[in-house]
Amino acid sequence: MKQRILILCTGNSARSQIAEGLFRSRSGDKIEAFSAGTQPKGLNPLAVQVMREIGIDISAHQSKDVTLFAREKFDVVITVCDHAKESCPVFPGARMIHWSTPDPEGLDSFRKVRDELNQRIEQFLREN
Repeated sequence: MKQRILILCTGNSARSQIAEGLFRSRSGDKIEAFSAGTQPKGLNPLAVQVMREIGIDISAHQSKDVTLFAREKFDVVITVCDHAKESCPVFPGARMIHWSTPDPEGLDSFRKVRDELNQRIEQFLREN
């Protein structure tokens, strides 16, 4: 049975979208990944660009409000920004993980965030 993972950040525009794309690409059939935001504001084109650089297309992703997932069951909820950690709703039964990741600004910063999330996800997949 697939693990269900929800990745949260504030805007669901970059960090959580990148993490969702990485989980979907790297986990095969082990994980079903979703992302959402506490205050969604649209997919950032730089997130799309840096993911395309490593062969992952997230251009069809859309920002989603975390309330859309309020009645769903998740095995793991990962917050990737400090604000989302503070305002994250409760998901009963889910293991909560926090990866404090800086808000990217500029192409080099987006690449750095992508690479950091990729390392964390690879470690998560090895351990789970």
